[in-house]
Amino acid sequence: MSFSGMVKDELSKRIAAARHCQIAELAAIVSCCGRMEELPDGGSELRIQTENEAVARKCFTILQKTFNIETDISLRESSYLKKCSVYCISLTDPSEVRELQEAAKLSAEEHTGGMLKVDNSIVYQRNCCKRAFIRGAFLSSGSISDPRKSYHFEIVCTDEKKALQLQEIIRSFHIDAKIVLRKKSYVVYVKEGAQIVDMLAIMEANVALMDLENIRILKEMRNSVNRKVNCETANINKTVNAAVKQIEDIRLIEETMGFQSLNEGLEEVARLRLQYPEATLKELGMMLNPQVGKSGVNHRLRKLSTLADELRENKEELL
Repeated sequence: MSFSGMVKDELSKRIAAARHCQIAELAAIVSCCGRMEELPDGGSELRIQTENEAVARKCFTILQKTFNIETDISLRESSYLKKCSVYCISLTDPSEVRELQEAAKLSAEEHTGGMLKVDNSIVYQRNCCKRAFIRGAFLSSGSISDPRKSYHFEIVCTDEKKALQLQEIIRSFHIDAKIVLRKKSYVVYVKEGAQIVDMLAIMEANVALMDLENIRILKEMRNSVNRKVNCETANINKTVNAAVKQIEDIRLIEETMGFQSLNEGLEEVARLRLQYPEATLKELGMMLNPQVGKSGVNHRLRKLSTLADELRENKEELL
């Protein structure tokens, strides 16, 4: 099972204790995957359709617990090219439909084929109801990427108004949710790892939250080790390259003018560098008599480098 599937499976088993939270979650589910459809006899039907068995099961449970509505879940095959099972819950009793619409503040949107929307914020006025609403929206049309690969949390909305409504609710928890248009849908998404952890906490997916935190800790440790190794490697390469250049300069001086022409301090450093090509500046300084600090050793090596550069220039002029 994917990480997203695991999160949804966990959330589907969580039923809020308070009736108002159950209504808020059901409102989000119905607004995402419910619609009003006209029947041949002139009546109307509220139909909730989803490809996720867990969502259908939870919707069925909330309808039964909150509204005492007994209904069946039917199963059919999708008519689209992607063959998959679609779970369908239908409400045809006008009084039951009216009760649900009034409690969840649902109304059918014009020119959208009977799609429903939550048109009153009283449904998610309390923080606990906001959590339930986000949970219902994610269950219905959300997904989360495998955190081992990347951090991405999203909920797909059918129109911009629903996306803005959901964004406002998420941002009330200080989460930087953004909206992007993808084909004909509006996607509310969160990309930052720590904020996705917060989203799981808001939805009360505690098991998934701990799994994600463990993955994040391992990734951060691995990245930290990699950064340190890269830094050490870069420093070693820098030290080796500098030592190679210093040895080339010293050998040129030895071959061209000899060490006897150097003062005692430069000669001592030059001989030590040839003898200990892998030694650090600090180690070279400890070998000198009297001992000299890193800056002192570096100063003498730079003098030797300048002298070698002058010898090269003079050689080029003679040629």
